[in-house]
Amino acid sequence: MTSTPSHSLTIRPATRDDVPLILSLIRELAEYEKAPQDAKATPADIEQNLFGEGFGRGPVVECLIGLIDDVPQGFAIFFPNFSTWVGRSGIYLEDLFVRPAARGSGLGKALLREIARIAVARNCGRVEWSVLDWNTPAIGFYKSLGAVAMDEWTVYRMTGDAVKRLAQS
Repeated sequence: MTSTPSHSLTIRPATRDDVPLILSLIRELAEYEKAPQDAKATPADIEQNLFGEGFGRGPVVECLIGLIDDVPQGFAIFFPNFSTWVGRSGIYLEDLFVRPAARGSGLGKALLREIARIAVARNCGRVEWSVLDWNTPAIGFYKSLGAVAMDEWTVYRMTGDAVKRLAQS
């Protein structure tokens, strides 16, 4: 899709009614990232963490829905993090996804712009995210917006049984 004046881009916060849409976009993202088997979120998971009592203290993540001509075409899910070095909170962008047919429309930039606006309004020290090393279109897009790779950092992850073993040790 190419950006033309006839297309209207809208970014809005997700609502409870968006839970099925959010799950669909999560699954589409997992397909794109070649890991559909890893998308295990349920409607209850999304409901609880976006609109309920994620850690017993209210929602733990936020979601923006991106629309083109009032049709949902993408989303961004993010949450606060904290930098001890900066001494302020930041925003961690967990997922940014625009459906393939809508890429090039400006929707991805509009979603990131809204996250940047939120970060500025909340006095955040930074916005950060991870990108798969093979996803060269995304890497080029992020660099075009002024993002820089943190090449000297390696992401570590502990899941499932490893978390349980450590917790019980």
